Amino acid sequence: MPKLRPIAHEDRLSVVDHLDELRSRLMICVAALAVAFAVCFWQNGLLLKALNSPLPPATKAAANHLGGLTNDSVSAARHLSDAGSLFHLLATNSNLSVQDRALIAAAAQQIQAAGRALPQSTPKNVPITIGVGEPFTTTLTVCFYFALILALPVILYQAYAFIIPALSSQERRVALPIMLAAPLLFIIGVVFTYIVVLPAAIKFLQGYNSGQFNALVQAKPLYSFEVLTMASIGLAFQMPLGLLGLRQLGLIDGHTITRNWRYATIIVAVVAAAMPGADPVTTGLETAPLVLLLLISIVVLRFADRRAAKRAAEQLAASVEDSAASGSDG
Repeated sequence: MPKLRPIAHEDRLSVVDHLDELRSRLMICVAALAVAFAVCFWQNGLLLKALNSPLPPATKAAANHLGGLTNDSVSAARHLSDAGSLFHLLATNSNLSVQDRALIAAAAQQIQAAGRALPQSTPKNVPITIGVGEPFTTTLTVCFYFALILALPVILYQAYAFIIPALSSQERRVALPIMLAAPLLFIIGVVFTYIVVLPAAIKFLQGYNSGQFNALVQAKPLYSFEVLTMASIGLAFQMPLGLLGLRQLGLIDGHTITRNWRYATIIVAVVAAAMPGADPVTTGLETAPLVLLLLISIVVLRFADRRAAKRAAEQLAASVEDSAASGSDG
């Protein structure tokens, strides 16, 4: 791999040089992704546990179907153990015959054995897999998703380092904050989805008409729904950056969105409806942060408009002073 070297804005590179640099940076991205994937595969149990945690407790039907027990069955196991202890105590009564005490002691052992044969805790609600290789392939897919998130800062930096020589100093001042803010906003969106959206959405979807269905959750659709929802909301959190980019192109400003706030709200609702999860709970939880981000974007755009107006006024005053000075000299 060719050694990467700093490239200035004034440097002129051939097509081969650009391709060599692109290849080198792609190899760095692949290496970072491979390291992140190795770490994620090493800790795949922790990742799967994190994705399973939004699931509500197992229902009686699901637990019985999978051969597990509900809270009532766990309570029965505890009562059997207590009953066996009482029978053991009764077997020590000297007023009973030796034969009766032996029979009671044998019954106590059988009762306690039955109690020990039952699980002593309520089973957790975990997704099911179908097929011999699905546990392995699903684990690999989950590890790859998380590896992309972990390697995202390196990938973005390499993209920035490849593009930055083509930008002027003024364009760099705009591009650098965007490159720093984009992954931060994405991570905030992912965390918000994991903490707020997914538990409520999965609880509603799995619990809807639960008395009429034997709700068993398959691993692959569950993880796909969770990852797609987190990715969609993470990308939707880029709204302020997208609106700032449109402003930079001269297409909109702060007053444009304020005057057309009804249309902006409709667009936000359409975007939220297009995200994964067509139920009202998921859609509502996805719409709320987007509306808040729209309001924040309006404030940011207004602030940018004022700064631009102030700079324009300063430049106009400077040009007037220069004109006045050149006129007096003449």
